[in-house]
Amino acid sequence: MTTSPLPPIVSKSEWRAALEAQIAREKAHTRERDRLNAARRRLPMAEVRSDYVFDGPQGKTTLLDLFEGRRQLIVYHFMFGPDWQAGCDGCSWVVDAMTYPTHLHARDTTLVLISRAPLESLQRYQARMGWQHPLWLSSLGSDFNHDMGVTSCHCDDTDRGERHGISVFVRDGERVFRTYFSGKRGVEYLGSLWTYLDLTPYGRQETWEDSPAGWPQTPAYAWNRRHDEYEV
Repeated sequence: MTTSPLPPIVSKSEWRAALEAQIAREKAHTRERDRLNAARRRLPMAEVRSDYVFDGPQGKTTLLDLFEGRRQLIVYHFMFGPDWQAGCDGCSWVVDAMTYPTHLHARDTTLVLISRAPLESLQRYQARMGWQHPLWLSSLGSDFNHDMGVTSCHCDDTDRGERHGISVFVRDGERVFRTYFSGKRGVEYLGSLWTYLDLTPYGRQETWEDSPAGWPQTPAYAWNRRHDEYEV
């Protein structure tokens, strides 16, 4: 007989009633999310320089080029300092969940990754992770990361102050505007791995979560690994 903690065992009718009550709360949350999304669509925007130059697989690339002729651009600011031997494990989780970009292209939207590490470091890590997309570019040597608020210093020879985040841009002809930014747990919206775990009885199994006594839990961000580093 199992000694692991488990939710209470009830009849099918009791389970159905509890489930329907939970779904009602989740529907209310969905509607609130819809209202947040509607408010985001109405945010003002600020014009940004379009002459930033990045190193990419096809050579030097500008911010305007990254749109690939589309109207909208999403940039994931992937934490990867110039001297790092590997990319951020949390950011790697987010990219693991990114799939075929053609679905975004169908809605006139391009998705790219940008980091301060040299292009050769990005390509080496990308090959290790087996990622075919999205496009990953280096902002080393430009002010882009600093101007976007994801690197707190201008120095190219330091890893201090690297932060992850998501920036959204829209273009009007050759003018580029920034419409949205979020960092910290705001990027969890992109990481479906967290979403999957949130559906399970044990959740993310981290100590900050409000879970029943005896539930398996470890400190946050202490257990997750890059997908080729687990011993399971």
